Amino acid sequence: MSSVLKLSENPSFELAIELLDSNGNGILPVIDKDGKFAGIITDGDIRKAILYKNLNLESIINKEPYTLDPSSSEQQKVQFLKSIKRRQLPLVDHERNYVGMFTLDELDFSTRDNWVVIMAGGLGSRLGELTKELPKPMLQVRGKPILERIIENFVEQGFTKFYLAVNYKKEIIKDYFQDGKKFGIQVRYLEESKRLGTAGALALIEEQHGEPMLISNGDVLADINYAELVDFHERSSSMATMCVKEYEHIVPYGVIETEGDKITGLKEKPRILFNINSGVYCIDPKVINRVPQDTFYDMPTLFSELMNEDLPVTAYSYNQYWIDIGRPDDFKKANDFNEIQ
Repeated sequence: MSSVLKLSENPSFELAIELLDSNGNGILPVIDKDGKFAGIITDGDIRKAILYKNLNLESIINKEPYTLDPSSSEQQKVQFLKSIKRRQLPLVDHERNYVGMFTLDELDFSTRDNWVVIMAGGLGSRLGELTKELPKPMLQVRGKPILERIIENFVEQGFTKFYLAVNYKKEIIKDYFQDGKKFGIQVRYLEESKRLGTAGALALIEEQHGEPMLISNGDVLADINYAELVDFHERSSSMATMCVKEYEHIVPYGVIETEGDKITGLKEKPRILFNINSGVYCIDPKVINRVPQDTFYDMPTLFSELMNEDLPVTAYSYNQYWIDIGRPDDFKKANDFNEIQ
């Protein structure tokens, strides 16, 4: 645990500097006289205090810093740090007890053996002029191509092996990612000679794989715990798992229930909840043998055929953000979305 400054010990300004230096991360947690978290002092706070000749420790404490809930998942902690562009924050529980520091630099990012297939060959025709010169996955969202953002989300969770299924303006994608080395990943290309849908390109995979494979549409930005998805898929002994997202529709009118001409119920602007396909999947590699060669074939068809044979297919539900960039207003929404950094 990092060093802390305890106000109950009437510490000196010099001691604060020593403890801050010993932590080596630019943050010194402060504990009040009741043993509760009181805030932090940073290198910048010390520099300003010296500049303005204000050496009163209590007056330079940042009493309302960002903190992390110790009970939140590692992915939630990482995502929050990314959203506020910090590398470490104090862990403080709901009773204001200081638990420790969470630091990105200390994470063990173990790599996974699973291959990821990203379907990046679509035309993006609904985006009109936006995709006249660029394939849809290369449109920039907050300064980076959509495809790069999708890949980054996987890499942050230890996935480094990628198949990119390409067709429309494929050379732009290939020139950008090449073999993946500059991104610290391995990239192989599945080159479609014609549009093959959201599953057809799987038939182009020549290698045999033993681990479950992740599939993602190339126009979906989502906050999904992919490692947890794979673990769920394996625990379920599933042939194919679909990520589903809860979608709410509010009927803007009062709904009347009737039997013949008799009113049996009234519901004012009811909420209807659906589970929708988020365009992200995990499959047993044996499923690839079912995909027809050189034929347009989509993932819902694959799931339907597996269900018709009474083979196990499962739904993995998640509640974080999901943006399907299919239309210009979706593209604008993604660029305006603050959770994407």
